[in-house]
Amino acid sequence: MTLMTIPSPSQGVWHLGPVPIRGYALCIILGIVAAIWIGERRWVARGGIAGEVSDLAIWAVPFGLVGGRLYHVITDWELYFGEGKNPVTALYVWRGGLGIWGAIALGAVGIWIGCRTRGIKVLPLLDALAPGVLVAQAMGRWGNWFNQELYGGPTNLPWGLEIDVAHREAGLLDVATYHPTFLYECLWNLAAFAVLIWLDRRYRIGHGRVVALYVMLYTAGRGWIENMRIDEVQMNDVLGLRLNVWTSIVLFVAAAIFFAWSLRKHPGREETVRTQEPDTEDVSEDRGEDRMDRESRQESDGTSEDETSGSTA
Repeated sequence: MTLMTIPSPSQGVWHLGPVPIRGYALCIILGIVAAIWIGERRWVARGGIAGEVSDLAIWAVPFGLVGGRLYHVITDWELYFGEGKNPVTALYVWRGGLGIWGAIALGAVGIWIGCRTRGIKVLPLLDALAPGVLVAQAMGRWGNWFNQELYGGPTNLPWGLEIDVAHREAGLLDVATYHPTFLYECLWNLAAFAVLIWLDRRYRIGHGRVVALYVMLYTAGRGWIENMRIDEVQMNDVLGLRLNVWTSIVLFVAAAIFFAWSLRKHPGREETVRTQEPDTEDVSEDRGEDRMDRESRQESDGTSEDETSGSTA
């Protein structure tokens, strides 16, 4: 007998006048803010300039959102295309559906573009950002809780998740509680974040290996959690395993190979995080112009720089 359960929200949308405030969107936004804040602190500690991560987010966030939605629509195309479906609903991001690997892939493209314009090395920047992404994913998973989606199979465990009848899968309408896979992944991501931070501080990891560890830690958890889900669209499998499980396996292996190669090729951590100093020539020119202006004013006043400095002191 279930003594305690996790209730689902009675609603996932609130209205401020005509403006809808959606729980799913709030979770995504809070996750992005947390990732930027954590990444900013780590980037400055690595030798970057304060504010650069926030500036690069202007590139990364839009690219990531588009990539995440594309990945979801491509892998879950049955939801939007075919008989009786409305393709326009593929644009309804607020209903949920952001594939993490599409978001990571296109988000990284956005970061690469931003880094190229600022003379920043990409791998140190990604290493600084990776742990914060885990926190963002942990927070974003609560959006599934608000939408009552992507839950696991039936369970009588004390932490079973209550799902309203309207959101239950066909054939399970009489089952009230399910595995809260959103919570499992949230906790896994936070634990992976703590491990990643500890490893980076202990061993001063560089050259993209923090990113590789991020991929390995995340996919190790995503693989078994994914197998617990029972949503019908995601039941499309390959050789008996769900598509996202195969994705996790392939990415785990690829990340492990990259980690080993990078460790052998580039041991230690980068000494510099930039390919060039930001606007050094412009800064020098500005300083030179300021000096010329100051000297001109001093000549017109009949004073020297030493006299001016002395009077200021």
